[in-house]
Order: sequence, then C-alpha cells, then structure tokens
Amino acid sequence: MGWAGPLCTRTLADLGADVIKIESTQYPDWWRGVDRRPAYVDAQMYERAQAFCIMNRNKRGITLDLTQPQGLALAKRLLVRADVVVDNYSVDVLPKLGLGYDVLRTLNPRLVMLSMSAFGAKSLYRDCRAYGSTLEQGSGLPNVVGNMDGPPVMSHVAFGDAVGGLNGCAAVLVALFHARNTGLAQFIDLAQIECMMPFAAPWITVHSISGMPPPRYGNRHPQFVPHGCFRCAGEDSWVMVAASDEDMWQRLAILIGRSDWAIDASLRSAEARPGIEDEMERAIEAWTITRDADQAMSELQAERIAAGVARQPTDLLEDPHLRSRAFFQDIERAFIGMHPQPSIPIRDVSLPFAIRTAAPTLGEHNSEILSELLGLSETEIAQLALEGIIGTSMVSERN
Repeated sequence: MGWAGPLCTRTLADLGADVIKIESTQYPDWWRGVDRRPAYVDAQMYERAQAFCIMNRNKRGITLDLTQPQGLALAKRLLVRADVVVDNYSVDVLPKLGLGYDVLRTLNPRLVMLSMSAFGAKSLYRDCRAYGSTLEQGSGLPNVVGNMDGPPVMSHVAFGDAVGGLNGCAAVLVALFHARNTGLAQFIDLAQIECMMPFAAPWITVHSISGMPPPRYGNRHPQFVPHGCFRCAGEDSWVMVAASDEDMWQRLAILIGRSDWAIDASLRSAEARPGIEDEMERAIEAWTITRDADQAMSELQAERIAAGVARQPTDLLEDPHLRSRAFFQDIERAFIGMHPQPSIPIRDVSLPFAIRTAAPTLGEHNSEILSELLGLSETEIAQLALEGIIGTSMVSERN
C-alpha cells in the first residue's frame, strides 16, 4: 500500500514484469483515499486519486478477501505461479494471514519474497509501524539538515518510502538472478530504515573521526562556494546557483557586477571564500531579485554557471527541459480521463519506454486473472463476487 511497495513493483512493471496487485474491497490501498464515508465511496472518489494512479500503472489488479479461506486459497494458487511476492506491511501482517515465507516457500520453492517493513523482522523495533517521515527521523538525517544556527529540519516529502521502494526493487532483481542460477527461493528482509542511512553517512563519518557534531550547511555546500537558493522577482520565485570551480566563480562575480571579486587572487580557492559568503549571497540575490527565475537561470547558464529554477510542482508540467526530454506522458484512465504521468526513467534510444496501461481500478482484472491464471469458470467467479470474496467497489462504513 502507499508508496514504498507500490514503487518497487511499479518499477518492475515498467521493466516489463506482469505485476498483479492484490487488494480487498474492505481494505484497499490507502493511497486511493482513506475516506470511508458513503458519499465518498458511492461516488467512487477512490478511483480518482492521482498518486495511486501514478504509482500503480502497468499493473493488473485483483481483489481478494484474505481473511476468508477461499480468498486465502486463491492467493496461494496465484503465488504458486509467481516469481516474486512483495509486501510493505509491518512484519506480522502476512504471517497472521497465513502467507508468511515459511508457508510460501513450501508452495513455490523458487519464490523470491521481499518484506519491506520499517525496521526489519529481527530489529528491536520490529513491532513499530512507520511512514517515510518516521524513517527520515530514525536515520538521523534531520539532525544534519537545516541552517547552522537552526533546529533539525524535516524534508516534509516522506521520501523514505521512495528510497525504500527503489532499494527493494534492486534487491528483487538480484534475488531473481540468484533464483534463476540456483533454483532456490530467497527471503529478503529489507528494513527501510537502513535504506536511509547512506544519506546521513558523510556526517556519521565526520562525527566518528572528530567526535564533534557535524555542521549543518543549509543551502550551502562544503566544497562549492557560493552555493544557494536565491529569491527572484515575483511571489515565491527562486533560482539555485552554484560555483563549482574557480572559473565558474569568476564568471559569476563578473555577471553580478563584482569584477573586483573575480580578480582578487585571495578568493580564487573555494576554501578562501566562506569568509565573505554572507556578502556574496547578498550580492547574488540583489542581482536575481531584479529578474524572474527563468530569466536569471538563462543568463547564468549562458555564462556557463550552474543554475536551475526551483519549480513549483504544477510548473513542472510546463518545464521546457522536461518537455523536451519527454519526461511526461499522457495516459487515459477511467474516472479521470487523460492525465499526465512521469515517464518510465529508462530509455532505449532518445525517448523513454511508453507507459503500457493505466493503473487498475479496484478489482478491474478479477475475471481476467481468475480465468486466465487459475482456470475458474464464469459461474465460479460470479459466486466469489456474490460471497464478497472478490469485488469492484470499496465497502463503506455506514451507520
């Protein structure tokens, strides 16, 4: 559910895998929305959630009530045919349902199982549930993010989920090579918290060497001076600027009208410039504030100075660079019509691979999967629907 597991499996689907997403009408993926009131459910608003649609493209969807013997039996029959099973629940959810690795490996000796809990099955914190922001805090990353004289700062993006999902996909691909070469199953106990540790690794290394808390840099950089995000003309308009070598620094100084800095031999090295970094940043912003962000970026890039607009999310849809690289593809889906999606980040030649199918609606492929893979008849499938084992509509909470 959500981001981590679905991103792992979406990446596999983007690579060409036949991914079947198992949900239930009682507890569907919470990224469809957590509003269970009749008005929301009856209008099928859960089919309009953009985040769900983006994270579950190229997959097929089936609903099974895994708390019922028939639903559980059907899931096991599907897993007998599978190469991989992925979940990002807390560690005891699937074992309680009867779908733990000890059970599944007896059904399918070559099955790769990826369990993506927050802290791992053998951790002291195994019973703690977490979200991406929890993982960010647990990694210690906020303690090294923010201004030098300020408090720890969260990213507010919950990107711990995305980091876990991508690491999980890499682990699955390696395990598939192992299964192909040996014929043996493999259980991957991926603690998502560990996937966050490399982000804090430089500061951990510094702390272990010096014994002192590492500094926070804010928008600054330990090697590139200046380096920051500067306000431009207009409301909440910003551009990132960095001088990554001596020549770039000199060109930047000349562009903003400080030729004296460019010819000052004492400022040639990045190590010498932090002493006037505050003054530099004021001078850069005095230049950028008179231009809109795109104009500032264009002028800076024309002088071969590293610069980029800090785009608002909605502005990314019209970003000329992303458009020229076909970063977005338009795809049509029931309930929301044509909508843009980030392209598959894999390219054959000049363009990314095409998105094959939109995200499944709830239970969209019930009949297809049950008949095609398990050989059930139309009568048997209709009976499953009648008994609530499968379905195509979320169950609402009614008084």
